[in-house]
Amino acid sequence: MKMHFLNSGRLRMKKRVFVPGTDREETIEMPVISTLFRHAKGNVLFDTGCHPSVGVDAEARWGGMARFMTPIAPPQTNVVNSLAEAGLAPEDIDIVVNSHLHPDHCGCNEFFTKAEFFCHEAELAAASVEEAEKLGYLRAEWDHPMPMHAVTSGHDVFGDSRLVTVALPGHTPGMMGLRAELHRDGEFFIASDAVSLKRNLDNDEAPINAWDAEKLLASYDTVRERERAGATIICGHDDEQWQRLKTGVETYE
Repeated sequence: MKMHFLNSGRLRMKKRVFVPGTDREETIEMPVISTLFRHAKGNVLFDTGCHPSVGVDAEARWGGMARFMTPIAPPQTNVVNSLAEAGLAPEDIDIVVNSHLHPDHCGCNEFFTKAEFFCHEAELAAASVEEAEKLGYLRAEWDHPMPMHAVTSGHDVFGDSRLVTVALPGHTPGMMGLRAELHRDGEFFIASDAVSLKRNLDNDEAPINAWDAEKLLASYDTVRERERAGATIICGHDDEQWQRLKTGVETYE
């Protein structure tokens, strides 16, 4: 199995959301990451990043959310174009796993019309309530005709323990990560926004945009368990980590 980290956008946000004590006007630039797995049984995409249109008019797509989550990636920076660089088209993706349903993680779902989708059952429930938009869920981002399967922690994507979901509630009710077992490079734990920045995990910091800070801190224990076992933890939006990763056509195996 080969794994690619794909550029799926870039955001600017207030740094104090993630780092306590930061000046109110200070900002932070953050990568948006999708992860491609080329498995013998099919191609899997973990998260789909930002919709291409937000680079032109984020407010038209995201409404008021665009005021505090500003897309700053160059034009055409999205998962569809990143996949093309790796030689794949949207129809080549067999399975999409959404860590959660915020628009910077499921914005390109609509392009994967041949895929089956998987998301935690608690996340689908949260995104479906009447006032879900107030929690950052936009139905246009995730509600599409393709099959969306509700799963729980421990969903084994291909039944061989190579790709297994792990519930990490706190950032959202149904936030989940993905444990990936590679033959050469070992275990990777894709934590998504359960760990936005590595310093949050290291310092037991809950970002102020967490749905439930107490549950997020408990999920850190799950992540640390995998880290102690030797897994490489991949954070949701850590630019320092992103700069060190092999990305695009480069692979982990």
